[in-house]
Amino acid sequence: MTPDRFFTLMLLLASRDAVTTQELASALGVSLRTINRDLNWLRDAGLPVTAHRGRLGGVTMLPGSGLDLTRLTPDERDHLALTGLDEKQRAELNASVESRRALSKIAATRPCRVHEPLPLTDVVHADSRPWCQARASGTSPASLIGALRRGRRLRIVYDSPRASCPRDLVVDPYGLFAKAGIWYLVADRARVPRMYRLERITTWTETDQPRRIRESQTLATVAAALIAQWEHHHAIEVSATVDQTQIERAQRIFGLRLVQDDHEESATGHKVTIRFLHLEDVRALLPFGSAITVHGPTEARAHLRDLATDLAHHYAPSPTSRPATAGDPQQGE
Repeated sequence: MTPDRFFTLMLLLASRDAVTTQELASALGVSLRTINRDLNWLRDAGLPVTAHRGRLGGVTMLPGSGLDLTRLTPDERDHLALTGLDEKQRAELNASVESRRALSKIAATRPCRVHEPLPLTDVVHADSRPWCQARASGTSPASLIGALRRGRRLRIVYDSPRASCPRDLVVDPYGLFAKAGIWYLVADRARVPRMYRLERITTWTETDQPRRIRESQTLATVAAALIAQWEHHHAIEVSATVDQTQIERAQRIFGLRLVQDDHEESATGHKVTIRFLHLEDVRALLPFGSAITVHGPTEARAHLRDLATDLAHHYAPSPTSRPATAGDPQQGE
C-alpha cells in the first residue's frame, strides 16, 4: 500500500460511519481485491477495522482509533486526498506545503515506540518524471486550478505538433491528469473527449460560461477511456522480428502496443506485432537499426526505407577535391 493510498483510506474510514468496499475501490481507483488486501493490512497492523454484511453494513473503524482529523484544516484534508502524486507534482500544484503540514500533524499524533521502524517517507522517494526530461514550458498546473475548481469553460491556444500553427480552442474541462511525469488537461471539445499537454498550451483564458461536460462522466472515467483508446486503438499493425538482445528494450518503449507471439520464437529473435496510430509513427523503429526486421505491411517497409535513405543522404560525406600532385598547378613551389 502506498503512503498516499493509506492516508486516503484512513480519511475515508474516519469520515464516514460505514462505507462499502466497492465505494472504497472507486474512490481510490483500485480493484476490490486490492481494497480487501489493504483492509487486511490495516487489521494486521492492529487497527480495529471491521466489516458488516447486509444492506446497512459496510467497513467501519472504531471511533478514536484512526487519524485525528480534527487537527487538519479543510485544505489540508483536500491535499492529502490527492493520491499518486510525488513531491515534485505536488509542488507544481502548489500543494506541497499543505501536504507536508498535514502529514506532520498526523505524524505528531502517533505514539512513540521503542525500536519503531523508520517512517516510509524516510526510506521511499518517488520521482515520476521520465529520464532526461527538459524543463516543461507552457502552462503550469497550479495556474489552472482556480479556473478548474470554478467549473468554467476555457479558451486555450494549443500548439500541436501535428498542426501547422497553434489553434484557438474552446474546451469544457474535467480537470488535470498526471501521467508518466507529464501534465494533461482533460476536456471535452464539441462533446468529444480530448487530452491536451500543458506544455503545449501557450496561453489560456477563463470564460464566463459554466463548463458543459457529459452527464455521468468524471475526470477519472474520461482519462481512463482516453488511455485505453491510445493504448489499444491503431491504424496500422506492423509484423516484425526483434533480435533477442533488443526485445526488452522494445517492450519498454512500445508497451502494450507490442504483442509478442509466444509460438514464434527462436534463439536469435522474437516475432512480434507492433501497433501504430499513424504510418508516420513507424519512424520509432529507426533507432533499433537492423535489430528489428519489418516484414509487413508493404507501406511500412517502404516508409522505413524512405526514412533510412533520407537519413543516409543527410550524413553522406561531402564531395572533396582530388589530392594535389607534383604536376598540379595548385601545388606550391
